[in-house]
Amino acid sequence: MAHVRKTTHSRKTGARNTARRKASTTRKRSNRRAAPKRWSQRVTQESDALDLKRGVFKLKDPGKIAPSLKRSAEHSSRRKTGAYRSALSMLTFYINRAGKTLPKTQRTRLERAKVELKRAFGKE
Repeated sequence: MAHVRKTTHSRKTGARNTARRKASTTRKRSNRRAAPKRWSQRVTQESDALDLKRGVFKLKDPGKIAPSLKRSAEHSSRRKTGAYRSALSMLTFYINRAGKTLPKTQRTRLERAKVELKRAFGKE
């Protein structure tokens, strides 16, 4: 007959191991630099994208959003690509960063602004 060995585990040992694991993960994290908060805000302000008019994405009319983006793109000295591409990328960037928190009505409005932007640049 095979000998069955009973093992007894102390709660203290398990607690010690858990504490050790937590301490090791804490140490690992503390060595890394924390990611800066609000990187998307920093991108909007400091990147070589566009000098946007304040509150342009909050406008109610897609027909007003598109010309504002077009004007900003054409007058911007920071953009690295064509005006249409810069304007469209900033609009897409805003929509993507807002994610699920963007109300459906505003998302629809901004998607319509993309169509208006295409029309404004004669890309239709």
